[in-house]
Amino acid sequence: MKHLFLSLLLAGTMVSVQAQTKSPDDYLGYKLGSHFTPHQKVVDYFKYVASVHKNIKLISYGKSNEGKELLVAIVSSENNIGRLEEIRKNNLLMSKAGKRNFELAKQPVVLWLSYNVHGNEASSTETSMKTLYTLAEGTAANVKQWLSNTVVIIDPCLNPDGRDRYVNFFNSVVGSVPNADPEAREHVEPWPRGRSNHYYFDLNRDWAWQTQVETQQRLALYQDWMPEVHVDFHEQSYNEPYYFAPAAEPVHQDINSWQREFQVIAGKNNAKYFDQNGWQYFTKERFDLLYPSYGDTYPLYNGAIGMTYEQGGINAGLAVVTVDKDTLTLKDRITHHFTTSMATLESVSTHKERLLTEFAAYFERSVASPPGNYQSYVVKADNLPRLKKLARLLAKNQIEFSFGGTQQLSGFNFETRKSGNFKLERNDLVLNLRQPKAVLASVLFEPSTVVTDSNTYDITAWALPYAYGLTAYALKEPIRGNYADLSEATVSRKVVKDPYAWAFSWNSMEDAQVLMALQRSGIKVRVAEEAFTSEGQSYKPGTLLVYRRENEKISPLVGAKVEAIADQFGVQLRYIMSGFVDKGRDFGSSAYTLLTAPKVGIVSGPETASLAVGEVWAFFDQELKYPVSMIGIQNLGDLDLNKINVLVLPDGNYPKDLNEKLGDWVDNGGKLILMEGAIAAFADKKPFEIKKKEEVVKVDKKKQQSYKDREKDDFDDAIPGAIYKVNLDKAHPMSWGLDHYYTLMTEDKIYEPLTEGWNVGMLKPGGYVAGLAGKNVQRKLDNGLLFGVQPIGRGSVVYLGSDVLFRLFWESGKQLFVNSVFLVN
Repeated sequence: MKHLFLSLLLAGTMVSVQAQTKSPDDYLGYKLGSHFTPHQKVVDYFKYVASVHKNIKLISYGKSNEGKELLVAIVSSENNIGRLEEIRKNNLLMSKAGKRNFELAKQPVVLWLSYNVHGNEASSTETSMKTLYTLAEGTAANVKQWLSNTVVIIDPCLNPDGRDRYVNFFNSVVGSVPNADPEAREHVEPWPRGRSNHYYFDLNRDWAWQTQVETQQRLALYQDWMPEVHVDFHEQSYNEPYYFAPAAEPVHQDINSWQREFQVIAGKNNAKYFDQNGWQYFTKERFDLLYPSYGDTYPLYNGAIGMTYEQGGINAGLAVVTVDKDTLTLKDRITHHFTTSMATLESVSTHKERLLTEFAAYFERSVASPPGNYQSYVVKADNLPRLKKLARLLAKNQIEFSFGGTQQLSGFNFETRKSGNFKLERNDLVLNLRQPKAVLASVLFEPSTVVTDSNTYDITAWALPYAYGLTAYALKEPIRGNYADLSEATVSRKVVKDPYAWAFSWNSMEDAQVLMALQRSGIKVRVAEEAFTSEGQSYKPGTLLVYRRENEKISPLVGAKVEAIADQFGVQLRYIMSGFVDKGRDFGSSAYTLLTAPKVGIVSGPETASLAVGEVWAFFDQELKYPVSMIGIQNLGDLDLNKINVLVLPDGNYPKDLNEKLGDWVDNGGKLILMEGAIAAFADKKPFEIKKKEEVVKVDKKKQQSYKDREKDDFDDAIPGAIYKVNLDKAHPMSWGLDHYYTLMTEDKIYEPLTEGWNVGMLKPGGYVAGLAGKNVQRKLDNGLLFGVQPIGRGSVVYLGSDVLFRLFWESGKQLFVNSVFLVN
């Protein structure tokens, strides 16, 4: 039977004499592998196959940013499909550690196959059609038996916007005969390339954070099913052989022995078929299991077996000559992905009982004996808007939490990194790890992740209290809060006629929504640069002030507008009756600056890093709902201050003459925000004062790398993503709303302190907090500027030396960025 299965597998013509279903070739009008198929045709084919087969159920789970349909096909035996909802509920019950009222032997295992999360890794969506057809027909050897044991969920394309961007590009440049020369234009994809989604986000790094609409909708469906096995299909360089599990080190310590064991089982079964065909492959290299937001690690931290499969093929088109002088075709790539799809189904079906038993035990252990050094976490309510956002993220991931109490407790303080006493208060968030999602919760909160190898594929620190800028404690005993919800004071006010001014606080990113609404209404808004006290009420720096008299000249109904905006956003509005304050400066002082509404431009194009552009674009467009203009670098010499007064340069590799193009614009009143690599184009160039700090690090000459370790990163010089504490100048507008700030460092670049300007954020000795940062890197990052503001003429330059919008889950960084855009002069 094995030889029969393999011959059918490779033939690709699995149609029985009686079959009425059109194969992908027949339906599309061309052979799979001879063209790239647009997303809508893939959707149409899935719907067509489902319409003629009783063993398939389609679920449309949402739409992409560009309105493309997101769907999965659920394929199993007709008997299983007939009781699909019962199977789903039973599976979900196991993931909740609930008492089983069904026989495990009668429960099929759930296998989820995810294709094409990166749009230009385009062969896997083509593969999905072949996989669907093969399972629907059931004529290949053993397929019916496998489907009696297994419910297979097929997502043909997680990223249709990015994939169609690639497919449209390729189809527009390929000739009647594909050109296999790697230098040909069909193998050189233009910016921003098809890897990312509409907003240039890498969806394979968004599973836990769920910042993107595609991820949010997919994870809602995933949480409804909680599969036992999830496979994520990718492509890598076309010069690489195929990769499949088992994964490389570092593997997170909370990934258990069975999860590791099944990766070997599946890998050996894949290898069996690759060996029979002489196809090259590798395992246990490059692709690790640490960062929690991948398509393999997120399922692993949710009790499943998560695996990544990587076919060589990015930008290979329909055919390309590899470095080994072989010609790799799209048909080859489809065949390889199809082989691992079917071989994995075989492995899953064969080990059904063990998979189900271990899956149920995973969640039972989580409730009884959570992993890690801590049993509970407490996050203080020192910034309620950010705490609410954290609670929403936990809820999206179905992590249980509660609020508040009155106990005196002791625990590891994330900020001091020492044990300390604290009082649990009413709105503090309490996370007890004795719950089904204990592993995921522990991974997301652990103060420091154990990293066993520097050769990691992504960041090595992400603890949510640091990312959200919230005070938190890790406790060694299990505790629970007394309340299910937050207690929020009802916003009420006694309307006062004709005050001197109206005041709004500035404590969080959400307060920018109030400022934007006021400015959209044509209301002049001032900001208090210093603290003051009026009528016994204290006000912090950053307080927004609307002076009645100067606004009545423009709008006699200003009071009604201000009160309506306060009601719209549910924020506290305070009335100030006199410009003569108790403490601080009176309201006629220059300490109350009139804010200019930002007219924002974002530089985009080949000189920029597309993922960095996407962070800024999505933040303005999706979170702030604030209009921006995307500007090509070729147009920067003609900027009109009346149209653009704030210009953001995301990370990138910019030409060195930008200081000449933008110097006059800044001098005349423009605000330039330089992020990460954009700073390099202005360093050491007048009138920009920024200079990279050069640190001479002594190399230990006795330490020589052996030849066998030549491909490994040196721990001493590695910083794949580590957390550092930033020393803030809390008086500066860039810092308002932040009690403390932790940054994610992915490079060893810092800068000399400014002599003309403000050194807002500095790295000081002892700033390293968590993650992998080698000793040479730590010496380089020992003392220097990370965030600063330099006034130039009537304008200013904001230097942001690290990514404050990292993947849009670094919440406290959003405050820093909002302050830079709306408040910094």
